[in-house]
Parts: sequence; C-alpha cells; structure tokens
Amino acid sequence: MNYQKVAKDVLKHVGGKENIKHVTHCATRLRFTLYEQSKVDNESIKQMKEVIDAVDKGGQYQVVIGNEVEDVYKNLMKEGNLEDNHNNDREDEVDNRNIFIKLLDVIASIFTPIIPVLAGSGMIKALIAIIDTFKLTNSDTAVHRILTILGDAGFYFLPVILAVSAAKKFNVNQYIAIVIGGVLLHPAFIQIVKEGKSSGEGVSFLGMPVGLVDYASTVIPIILAIWFMSFVEKQLNKFIPKAIKIVLVPMFTILIVAIVTLIVLGPIGNYLGIGLSYVFATLNVHVGWLVPTLVGLFMPLLVMTGMHYALISLGINELASKNFDPIAGPGMFVSNLAQAGAAFAIVFRTKNKELKTLASSTSFTAIFGITEPVLYGVNLRYKRPLVAAMIGGGVGGLYYGITGVGRFAQIPPGILSIPGYIGPDGFGVLIHAIIGIIIAFVVAFLISLTLGINEETLDVEEQHNASDNNQIADKDTFTGAHVNAPITGEVIPLNEVNDPTFAAELLGKGVAIKPTEGKVYAPADGTITALLDSHHAIGITSDEGVEILIHVGLDTVELNGQFYFPQVENGQEIKQGQLLLEFDSKQINDAGYETTTPVIITNTAEFDDVETIVNQTMTHGEKIINIS
Repeated sequence: MNYQKVAKDVLKHVGGKENIKHVTHCATRLRFTLYEQSKVDNESIKQMKEVIDAVDKGGQYQVVIGNEVEDVYKNLMKEGNLEDNHNNDREDEVDNRNIFIKLLDVIASIFTPIIPVLAGSGMIKALIAIIDTFKLTNSDTAVHRILTILGDAGFYFLPVILAVSAAKKFNVNQYIAIVIGGVLLHPAFIQIVKEGKSSGEGVSFLGMPVGLVDYASTVIPIILAIWFMSFVEKQLNKFIPKAIKIVLVPMFTILIVAIVTLIVLGPIGNYLGIGLSYVFATLNVHVGWLVPTLVGLFMPLLVMTGMHYALISLGINELASKNFDPIAGPGMFVSNLAQAGAAFAIVFRTKNKELKTLASSTSFTAIFGITEPVLYGVNLRYKRPLVAAMIGGGVGGLYYGITGVGRFAQIPPGILSIPGYIGPDGFGVLIHAIIGIIIAFVVAFLISLTLGINEETLDVEEQHNASDNNQIADKDTFTGAHVNAPITGEVIPLNEVNDPTFAAELLGKGVAIKPTEGKVYAPADGTITALLDSHHAIGITSDEGVEILIHVGLDTVELNGQFYFPQVENGQEIKQGQLLLEFDSKQINDAGYETTTPVIITNTAEFDDVETIVNQTMTHGEKIINIS
C-alpha cells in the first residue's frame, strides 16, 4: 500500500485540510469531525481500493482502512500539515452528535439480534396472504389456523422478544426484562383492558389511571420500560444490602418498572396516537390532499411508536360511515411499497451476500404489507434506505391526495389489497391506486440506489488479497490454527455487535465477547504488531501467520487511553495466556461506552475457513475460533 498516496487521496475527498476540524484514528479507522459534511466525496473514497468502507456515524465521518491505518494516519498528518490531535479531547465531536440519530441507533441495535425472527415470521405471513388470495384453503381449517399462529407469534410477542435484546443493550437482568414484557401481554391484563374499554369506566391502580392499551406487536413501550429498568435496577443494587439483594432487587424492580410502564411509559404512544388521529381527521376536512402525503411520509416512524394503530381505527371509522377511507389505507399502502422499493435497491448496492438475501426477502414481505422485517432489518438499521422509503411514501401519498384515491374495503395495505380500490363508479380509483404505488416504489428504489448504505464496499476478499502485508507465512505448509478466548465472558456472533463495520464482517470474520472481567490475555503465541496510544485495541500476528485484532469496547478510542492499562508493548513476543491488558469495565460503562470486544481475524481471506464458537460463556484460554 502506498500510504502517502492513500493519505493524499483521502485528504482531497474529505474536502481538504480546511474542512477538517478534528481527526484521529483507532485500530482500523480514520475518524474525522468535519466542518461541512457536504464537501465529502463519499463515492470516490469508497472506490479507493485501499479503503474497506466509509461510514457517516452520528456526526463523525469514518474511513475504514484496516490494520495499516496508523501508517495512513501519519502520512495524512504530514500531507495536510495537520496538528496531531490523536489524543485531543472529544468534546467537539460529542457536540455534533444528533439525538434523533442516537435514538435510531439504539432501536436498530436492539432489533439486530431478532432480525431472523422478523424475516422468518414475515415470510410465513406472506405465504398465508397468497393462500388466502387464491383460496387454497379455508380460514377455519386447522392448517390455516396453525400457519396463522406460526406467522403471528413472532410479531405478537415482540415485547417479550425485544425485552431480551433491550436488556442486553441496557445491561440489565434479561429474565426480569422478560417478565416485564410478559406483564404487557398477560391474558388477565388483556381482559382488564377489554373490560375497561367496554364499560367506559377505565381502570386504576391505587388511584392512578392504567392505560387501556393493547401491547401486542408494540415496540417503543418495552424499550422505554427496559431503559427505565436500567436506572431502577442500578439504584436498587446500590441501596439494598447484599444479603437480601437476590430477593428484594428483582421484586422491587418488577413492581416499580411494571407499574410505571402500565401507567406512564406504555400509554405514551397511545395518547400521542389519539392526538394524531384528531389532527389527521381535521386536516382531511380542510386539506384532504395533504393527509395521504403525511401518512406516506411518516408511517415508518408511526409504526415504531405504535401510533399507527390510531390511524387504523380512524380509517375503519371512515369506511363504516362513508364506505370510503382516504386517510389511513392509501398512505399505508404507498408507504409499504416504498419500504419495499428502498430495501430492494440494496440488493443491487451491497456486496454482502447475507444482506442481499435479507433485503430481497424482506422487501418481498413488505409488498404483501408485512413491513416489520424490512423496517427493522434493513431500512432503519442502515438509515439511508429509511430516508428513501419516507420520501417515496410521501411522493406516492401526494399523488393519491391529488387524484383523490381512497379504499372501499378494509384489507391489509399490501399488493393483494388492490381489489379494495375498485369503487362503485368503476376502475378510475383503482388505476390511480396502481400508479401511486408504482411511483412510491420507483422513487424509493432510485433514491436508495443513489444513497446506498454505509456497509456498501468493494469485494472485501479482493481488498485483503490486494494487501502485500496480509500473507500467511507459508500456505503450502499451513495445517491449521486456532485462537483462544482472550477475555472471559459471553461469546456472541459478530452480527450482534452494535457497529455496522464489525457486524458486516468487513474487517474479517470472528466473534465478540461481553467481558465479565477486565483482563485481556494472549489468544495465541505470537508478536504484538499494533498497540495504539489509546490502548483500546491490540493487533497480534500469531506464529502461524494469523492476524488477530482484539478491539476492547466500541468507539472507546474516544477515551484516549483512560481506564486501559497495557502490560505489553509493540514488537514484544508473547505466549498464549500471557496478560496483555487490564481495563476498568465499570468506568468505561459509566462513561457511556460498551465493553463488547470484537476478536477479528483480519487476514480472513487468506484461509479456506474460519469457524467460530459462539452463544456460550467462555473462560479466557478456551478455544473460540478454528482456522483451516
């Protein structure tokens, strides 16, 4: 790699040295804080063969180089005559972070582990929709009813499923979190809600009103609940004596969190939805064309908050009173097709085979009106497709508003709902309905195709093969190797890591470990080839030629070495099991960072197979990766 040329090209494409407010680097990335993001030539950077990826993350522009980032960084400093601020304070960067983007990141990271549930359940629901359309079986048969249960379960129990991943995100007891999710779906509570609604008298707990909300398939209430639980559990652990913690901490956590959720946190989306319903009903009277535009534009966000249920009720009321719904159905229809179009474009932009499969399958289910898999699995996760979907839905909704499209029947808003737009006066509305969804799909597709995603990259294997520093010692004599766990803790798949570059395996295959102690040990015999000033990442080349990156925490380069205590130095030969680094997990977590530690084989492309052992707790020294 020509470090000087790479540095010169990167400097040019980020807008020159005048556009750089702050630049630093971690184990694999150049991290820029820029004055004007619009000056970045993102496509040119991504097309550089030395660049693995480029990521715009919460106000910070990151260029993923890989193991040779430090050499590129030094040349960048020299080429641009920049002040070396590798150890500068991170205050400027923090000020640039967008709270809304942070919120989307939290939601997306909570959904990442459950994407298989959404995708699998969504495909089953799409299968049922096809069966119903072609009347392959009656809805009252056991086959149909069981298939319906199989398709619905993953969505109905979302509060419980999300409780687990939210508990991991907020670092609280997963089993108590499951109980909180179970409270929201308990049959007795559902009955209380039904009785309260039918009587009109409501329900109270110790004089406080309980929200009469159906929490099945909801998202935000359980995330808010587990977020609140992280504060409650922490405070209880501080004040309750150790001898009785095992009983009283769970007891009071369940009591406090469940009650606050039922009275305050859970109903928030419902109350906002009622207000939103009133606003849309009023707009429909005075500026009717605007309503499907707004619904098409904001529907993905309404789904995330659960506020869309109020619109569904409004649409049903319109059908009951006027036999025509111009409010909910049309906007949802174009939004669903726009989401499908945005995700489908990713099939043509990504080189990642798993993402191609996910994007194609979830866009297929979205066409049939099942959007949770595509929303949480692709569009929200990568953000740019979400923007494309919202714009496409808004444009399609505007066309519906101008042409006066509405539905004449209550059918879930997917491609199979088209007959619901055939009115008593003929096919005029139907034709405009079809044109509208085509517009929504195509606009979203083209915008998403143009914007791409942060994970888009050149073929990773070609990138690694192009590097003259990533060759194992002797391919002909290499008979295999293994890597041991450098840290004691829970070993998880890389795709569960809250960082798209690691999760997409752009730097190589491997695992991640959630540490239970703050010590890092040598995973193999070898040599320390990289130990940054920030001490959060260690590069090792084993005696067999395996290049290992141990990245302790996510974005922890920003701590500038605080809470990290290295026990070795660059160039030092090490033995398997030797102590390399100590770190203070509590201090790192209190500073707002995750300690999840990716362990990556950065020269993955040089081997036939890298096999990982995950989803179990390991002690340092136990085998986690086999290489052949």
